Amino acid sequence: MDDPTVGWSKERYDEIESKIVPFLKSSGYNVKKDVHFLPISGLVGSNMKTRLDKKVCGWWNGSCLFEILDSIEIPPRDPKGPLRMPIIDKYKDMGTVVMGKIESGSIREGDNLLIMPNKASVKVLGIQCDDNSEKWAGPGENVRVKLSGIEEDDILSGFVLSSVAKPIGVVSEFNAQLQILELLDNAIFTAGYKAILHIHAIVEECEIVELIEEIDMKKKKDDPKKKKAKRKPLL
Repeated sequence: MDDPTVGWSKERYDEIESKIVPFLKSSGYNVKKDVHFLPISGLVGSNMKTRLDKKVCGWWNGSCLFEILDSIEIPPRDPKGPLRMPIIDKYKDMGTVVMGKIESGSIREGDNLLIMPNKASVKVLGIQCDDNSEKWAGPGENVRVKLSGIEEDDILSGFVLSSVAKPIGVVSEFNAQLQILELLDNAIFTAGYKAILHIHAIVEECEIVELIEEIDMKKKKDDPKKKKAKRKPLL
């Protein structure tokens, strides 16, 4: 907004918002509930940590970026749930060390765990979070975990460190609900369509086996099968 060609113009701000809102709605966002618009300058930090000075932007009376971020309700995470930690990297350092973010559950030094999908039994020798050694780490934390019972070469990015009592499931097929935003020219999204799947730390080739149904998000009911952009099919 601080660019000389914009100069904190309300007209330009309103124009950008009016163009973005239809796209967000078509992507499934509840704009009134889930989206906040505000003028900022990331280059000089205007309206980020503190509210805009009226001398800079006289028409803006709303919050700054940090105030909006602080007001967002953080979804609850269950530290007592089954452990789920997708592994993003690993290395050797007086043992095998894996890196990742704890999505569910918690890790304690001395825990006996499983690395899925190869069902390798491992023991936690140490936990590091922000370069500090810890005895325990909970959901939402990025950690490095030193393990015994497995070699570095036996771990791939995308494997999951999991609890023994409730290990993560292993499947070769699954149902997925997708939002199709764009397809290549002349491409038909149907059984046999080949794509690349990105999920947590893993990237794999996949193939659509069947289109089960199409979900009309406006009517909240199923429509006949169609394969167009901006649709939500259940696969």
